[in-house]
Amino acid sequence: MAISRRIRGLLSCPSFLDRLRTLIYIQQRWNHTSRTVMGINQVEGTSLNPPSGPFDTSAWKIVDSRTFGIRKESILPSTLLVLKTLQTNGYVAYLVGGCVRDLILKRTPKDFDVITTATLKQIKMQFRHCIIIGRRFPICQVYLSGHVIEVSSFNTTVRNEDKQEEIILPQLSNNYNDGDFACWKNCMKRDFTINCLFFDPFKYKIYDFVGGIKDLRASKVRTVNPPHLAFKEDCAKILRGMRIAARLGLQFSKETETAIQDLSSSVLTLNKERLMLEMNFMMAHGAASSSINLLKKFKLLDLLLPAHAAYLTFQSNKPSAQRSIMLMDLLMNADKLLRADRPCSCDLWLGLLAFHLALVHNPQDSLVIWTFSSILYHGTWNEAVASSDDLIYFVPEILPPSIVKLDELLLKETSRFASLVKSSVEVLTDSNVLRQFLDNYGPLSSECLVFVAPNTGRKVSKLFDVIDICLNSHGKEEGNLHVKEEKSSRKMRAEINYELLKKGDLNETRFVLGKIIMDTMKGEPISEADKRMAEGENKVRLSSLFS
Repeated sequence: MAISRRIRGLLSCPSFLDRLRTLIYIQQRWNHTSRTVMGINQVEGTSLNPPSGPFDTSAWKIVDSRTFGIRKESILPSTLLVLKTLQTNGYVAYLVGGCVRDLILKRTPKDFDVITTATLKQIKMQFRHCIIIGRRFPICQVYLSGHVIEVSSFNTTVRNEDKQEEIILPQLSNNYNDGDFACWKNCMKRDFTINCLFFDPFKYKIYDFVGGIKDLRASKVRTVNPPHLAFKEDCAKILRGMRIAARLGLQFSKETETAIQDLSSSVLTLNKERLMLEMNFMMAHGAASSSINLLKKFKLLDLLLPAHAAYLTFQSNKPSAQRSIMLMDLLMNADKLLRADRPCSCDLWLGLLAFHLALVHNPQDSLVIWTFSSILYHGTWNEAVASSDDLIYFVPEILPPSIVKLDELLLKETSRFASLVKSSVEVLTDSNVLRQFLDNYGPLSSECLVFVAPNTGRKVSKLFDVIDICLNSHGKEEGNLHVKEEKSSRKMRAEINYELLKKGDLNETRFVLGKIIMDTMKGEPISEADKRMAEGENKVRLSSLFS
């Protein structure tokens, strides 16, 4: 009895349970890496000792990058200089991760990451402008020719807050290339196989240790480690996987998809800053519409953007006669303007979501919305009132055009709508306001999570201050200096300044926000490929790139 009570006491102790879970995790990780080593060596048996005979590398591939048409011109000169500097000084250095994947897929990489056998201190000694950042997994940032190149080291180990013991993989025999084994060990710490590619552009060699190219050929996103284990280790990998699948039009492997379905709610354990970071990667890089559809498919939209999830559920229950869903058309038109290397700040997509929320329960005359969006675009009232013909309207957001309105009435209604949009920002930042919004859709099916910081919400609200500035200056000869300057600049160009957009410049963000709304109201054509990508039904086979 005493022993039984002691066991029950231990099991009820949080620290004991934490240690037990840690031990189980370490054992699972050890078993997996050991099985992987044994599989590569084609050695049968249960011994965890490293093999004594020759190490069979048949599962590893080295591919000539020229077969994919990859040229050095596709890589930033500053990145090539970092690689050359490290290699010249005796270190092994590769491009690694998503940039290699994107080069194979003939896409422009978001950025270029380098990994090397040099330690962080040795990296820092090679470059004049270099700093070490990061607490859990420190890396170097090299500043060169106006670009920032992130350089990590094979020798860096994760600094776990709970000080878990590092798992040491079995060592190779002396006759094997330690550099290649270092790459393989590094792969075991990564998320998805298609992010485990190493590239030496000077030797034209791509190194694939875990079947990344095979998965690209099959259009699959697959975790390196068993998916349940990988997502329990870091649930943010679920959102990263969705971001990759959405942007590239890929599908999850069966096992990975099952694990996401089982563990999707675990993303709520992430702090709000991390959620905001991951959501911005999804929404700001040209894959917002496909990301929203993936989040909806795996029931994560109900947790992360419950107001928009409720709207989409409501719309899906309506008769199929409706032409299209306004929210998705807005996001697809935004995606047409953005790319991985041409992102916006979070202000743009948050402003777009707030604009749409204001319309959901406060439908407006199409002329009011056109005036509102064209003020954002042009920055002036006089150009805004020159409305376009044949505007389309969406149910329930936009009402059919009414009789021609006098300027004063149009001014009043546009100003009132701008106030509604600013109020709708609070749905994204205040859980109480979110609950009130969701009351319109019946009992809540999930908790009201908000991850947008109040300071961010206030900046988004400022996007719509220009409406009142323009309307208040209407009819005044002196007008507003800022508005006049903005009008002049818009006449000189219609292109987007992506550097300003990425930084969150208010004027540039207003301009792009207005353009997106106007394009949607004019029914700008969206290609079938864009629609398939947004719906997660990309029919373009990536295997054609490997023929």
